[in-house]
Amino acid sequence: MTDDAVHTPHSAVPDLPLTAVVTGAGRGIGRGLALGLITRGYDVALLGRTPAHLEAVAAEAARAEPASGTPEIGRCVVSAVDLTDTAAVRVAVAKVEAELSGVGLLVNNAGVLEEREAAFADDDVDDMWRVVENNLRGPMNVTHALLPGMLARGGGRIVNINSGAGYRPLPDYTGYGISKGGLARLTTLIDAQYREAGIRVFDLAPGVVPTDMTAGMPAHAGRTQWTPIEASVELVLAVADGTLDRLSGRFLRAGEDTADELVARTYEILVGDARRLRLVPYGPTDPLRP
Repeated sequence: MTDDAVHTPHSAVPDLPLTAVVTGAGRGIGRGLALGLITRGYDVALLGRTPAHLEAVAAEAARAEPASGTPEIGRCVVSAVDLTDTAAVRVAVAKVEAELSGVGLLVNNAGVLEEREAAFADDDVDDMWRVVENNLRGPMNVTHALLPGMLARGGGRIVNINSGAGYRPLPDYTGYGISKGGLARLTTLIDAQYREAGIRVFDLAPGVVPTDMTAGMPAHAGRTQWTPIEASVELVLAVADGTLDRLSGRFLRAGEDTADELVARTYEILVGDARRLRLVPYGPTDPLRP
């Protein structure tokens, strides 16, 4: 990447409403991200499959105190929907957009994991495909439904909750790795296709957060060090307020990255074309060099 490309400004993103959609918001990381946004004044739509879980988070949000420097908490909208059902997602998103008067931020968090920790040959193909479909079709459906409204308003920001599994090989959880690799490619493509229209999209790996999902994984049995959800909240807020706009299309890692450090490293990241999926040429004579 040339210095000219690094210094070329992206199209400006207009001021966006303090509104967000968080999928998989009924438990775990989604719950933590939703509450983090609400206590910072964002109106948040909680999307997920199980109404009782979403209502419990909404009740928790109603009892919460605003974060320091925030005059009041945001409000909650609850919408129970199967995120793999394209038609149902369209209906749910239309309702949410009307209730929130537009959505400025989407957090695609909902995801599942294989039932067993096994290598590909020892795993069940149908279960692996269940993981791929949930972890990819859901974000595709919600993004596709929300994108027209974002484009009409001149911009929007999207955070895809990803994992190092999408970027590095794993000895097991093949379906999960495929789904997160596909999600990383979705991030790259949305950035390439809509950056100049004001859309900013990011992969965010939350680290190993203590949730029901991680508690059931043999790989984390006995773990004593966890990544606090607050680290992910910090980065999502930095995305939401535009602090990290120049890093659109790239990978962030909660617990390792901070917003300040990413801002300080932006030039280095862009010059090295780092933190995204790409084909790396073997040298200047590689015919596949971009």
